[in-house]
Amino acid sequence: MPIIQFAPFSSLINPTFWHTLTQLKIDVLKLSSDSVPITGSYTYGKTVVDRESGKEIALGSNLGLSGESFDAAHTASPHSVTVKGTLKNFNTIEEFKSSDKAALFNALADELWSSDFPEDGNKFLVLTFADLKKYKYYYWCAFPAFVVKPSWEIGEGGWEGVSSGGSFGEEDLRTIASREEPNAPFFLVRRNAGGKIETTPLIASAYPGFFTDVPEKDRYVAFIDPSSLPQNPGWPLRNLLTYLVRHSAPYTSTAASPATTSPKPPSFNIISWRDTDVPSEDGGKGWKSLLGKVYLPSAPDLGKTSAEVEKVVRWNAIGWERDGKGKMSPRLADLGGMMDPRRLADQAVDLNLKLMRWRILPALDLERVSRTKCLLLGAGTLGCYVARVLMGWGIRKITLLDSSRVSFSNPVRQPLFEFEDCLEGGKPKAECAAERLTKIFPGVDAQGITLSIPMPGHPIPANEAIVEKTKADVAKLEALIEEHDVVFLLMDSRESRWLPTLIGAAKNKLVLNAALGFDTYLVMRHGGHTPSTASEEGQGEKKKLGCYFCNDIVAPADSLSDRTLDQMCTVTRPGLASIAAASAVELMVSTLQHPLGIDAPAPPVEIATGKQSSPESGDTSYESVLGIVPHQIRGFLAQWRNMIIKGDAYSRCTGCSDIVINEYRSKGFEMLLRAFNESKYLEELTGLDRLYEEGEKALEDVDWIEEGSEEDF
Repeated sequence: MPIIQFAPFSSLINPTFWHTLTQLKIDVLKLSSDSVPITGSYTYGKTVVDRESGKEIALGSNLGLSGESFDAAHTASPHSVTVKGTLKNFNTIEEFKSSDKAALFNALADELWSSDFPEDGNKFLVLTFADLKKYKYYYWCAFPAFVVKPSWEIGEGGWEGVSSGGSFGEEDLRTIASREEPNAPFFLVRRNAGGKIETTPLIASAYPGFFTDVPEKDRYVAFIDPSSLPQNPGWPLRNLLTYLVRHSAPYTSTAASPATTSPKPPSFNIISWRDTDVPSEDGGKGWKSLLGKVYLPSAPDLGKTSAEVEKVVRWNAIGWERDGKGKMSPRLADLGGMMDPRRLADQAVDLNLKLMRWRILPALDLERVSRTKCLLLGAGTLGCYVARVLMGWGIRKITLLDSSRVSFSNPVRQPLFEFEDCLEGGKPKAECAAERLTKIFPGVDAQGITLSIPMPGHPIPANEAIVEKTKADVAKLEALIEEHDVVFLLMDSRESRWLPTLIGAAKNKLVLNAALGFDTYLVMRHGGHTPSTASEEGQGEKKKLGCYFCNDIVAPADSLSDRTLDQMCTVTRPGLASIAAASAVELMVSTLQHPLGIDAPAPPVEIATGKQSSPESGDTSYESVLGIVPHQIRGFLAQWRNMIIKGDAYSRCTGCSDIVINEYRSKGFEMLLRAFNESKYLEELTGLDRLYEEGEKALEDVDWIEEGSEEDF
C-alpha cells in the first residue's frame, strides 16, 4: 500500500503581524527575549479554477498569522481552526543566527508530547529578528509533527470522496456538516445501532469511549484538513494519528512493554473534512471531503517504557518550514518598500524616543509628551528652531502665530524658510512655517495663523472698525491659548509678551519664554496658578514661581519706536537661537514629566549652582525623570556658562499678579483696551506707581546712627 505523503504547513503572515510585533518590541518587550504566546489559524482546504484550462488548482496548506495573533482573547473566524504557538524574538541578528534552534524545537515537541493534546493537537514556533530601522523581519517557523516507524500507509483505494464509496449518504454528510462545533480541529463520527450518524469533538474524555460497542467499520475519526491536494492530507493528521495510537489499547503507556507483546498493527477510518458548506443540489460540484483507511504495516516502535517516569519515550519530530527556494533556511519579510511612506515616517519618528525607555529612562512618559498641543507665538528664528525640536520629541500638534512675512535675511537663520519664500513680497511666516513642517513630517498637525498681538504702549486708534478688529484678535488669541496645553513666547519685543502672559496665567497654561541678547539668552517657565496648597502642615503656602515681568518695576511700554537699524533687527550670535530654543523645549518636557507638571518646584539654590549634588534635607521633589526642573536658565555664550535662577512671583507684577488676573477676568477686553492705550494704567492697577513713594518713606523712617571714630571700652 502507498505511503502517505502529508502536505506540510506554510506560514502566511499578514503585514499587520509585523506591525503589532514592532509595537510589542518597542513598547513592551524592549530588551527582553522572553517567549510570547501567540495564535495562528488555518482553514479548510480550498481550490481555485483556472480560467483558461478550467482545471481546479489546489491552494497551499497555510497557517495564517496577523496582528490579532497577539490577542489572547481573539476568537477564530467561522470555518477556521485556532492553533496555539510561541514567538521568540531576538535582539540582534547574531543572536537569531546562533540560537539553539534544535533545543527550542525539541522543547515545544516535548510539551506537545507530554500534554493530553486532542484539543491542542498542533502547535507552532516562530523565531524572529526585527530590524526596526529598515523594517526587515527575519523569521523561521516550525510546526512540530511526530514521525512513526514504520510510516503510515493508505488503503489500496487511496483517498476517495466521502460520497463515492458508499459509506455515507447525503443525509449522513449533511449531519456531519451541521455538527455543533464546526471549528473543532478533530472530531469523532459513528453510526449508531439505528443507522444514524452521530458526531462529537475529539477530547480526552471522548476517545475511545465514544466507540464502545460500535463496529470498527462504523467508527470514523475526522479532522479539518487545510490541504486541498487529492492524495495528500494536511499536516494536522500526523499528530492526530500519533494521539490515536498512543490512546488505543494496547499502545497506551500503561500497557505491557512492546518488547514482550506483539500488538495488532493499528488502522483507522479517517475523514479528511474539507467542506465549509453543504453543496447545492442544482449543478453543484459535490462534496470535497475525502475518506481513507489508514494503516501501519506493523506495530509502531513506542520505545522503552521507563519504570521511573512511567512514560513512553517520544517519537522524533519534524516540521521546520523551508524557504522559498526549498532550503532549510529562515525567510525575510521586507516591508520597507510596501508600507505607506507616511506610516513609515510616523513609526520612525517615535522609534528613537521609545528606545530611551529600553535602558536609560524606563519611566519616561512619552505619551504625555506626544499628546501635548503647543502654541508658538512667533515664527521667526526662535519659532523655527522650537518647532523642529518639538517634532523631535514626537509632538504632533503645533500651531504657529506670526504677523510678518519672510524676508531675504530670514532663510539663513530660520531653518523653515527658503529663498523662494522671500519672493513677491514674501510669504506669511506662520503659514509658510506650518507648511514646511508638514513637508518634513506629514504626520504633524501644523497650522499657521497670521495675527498681530496687541501690546501695552501701542495705543489702539479710536476707530470703531480698528477697535473691533483688535477685539477679534484678542478673542482669537484667547481661544488659541485655551485650545493648547503649552504656550511658547518667542517674539522680538518685550511688550508683545504681556498679553499672552496674562491670558496664560488666567487659564493656568504652561508658558515658556525664550529671549535673546547678543550673546546671552533667557529661557524660563512661568509659574502655575492653581489654588495654593500648604507645603507641609504649619508651614504656610508654597511660593509661586514668577513670570517674565515679575522683576519689573515699571509696566511694559513701547520699545519698538525710535530705534536705529541695529536695534530694529535681532542682532545675536547665529548659534544662540538654536541653543535657547532647544533649552526651552527640553524645559517643557522636563516639566511635563514632573508629577506636579506646571506646579513643579524649582531646585534649591545650592543644587542649581552645583554647590551640592543632593540637598541635605533629602527632598528631591524638584526632580523629574529627566533631572531638575529649573525656573530660569540664563546663558552667557561669551563665558560658556549657564546660570540656574529661581524667582518668586511678585504681588505687583503686571503680568501674573492676582490683581491683574482678577481685573482681566471681571472686565475682559475693557481692561485690556485701557492697558493698550493708557501708559500708566497697569502701574496704577498693581501699585507699581507707589513704589518710589514707599521707598522714599521707608528711607525717612530709618534711624541713621553715625558711628564715631573712637570706641569706649
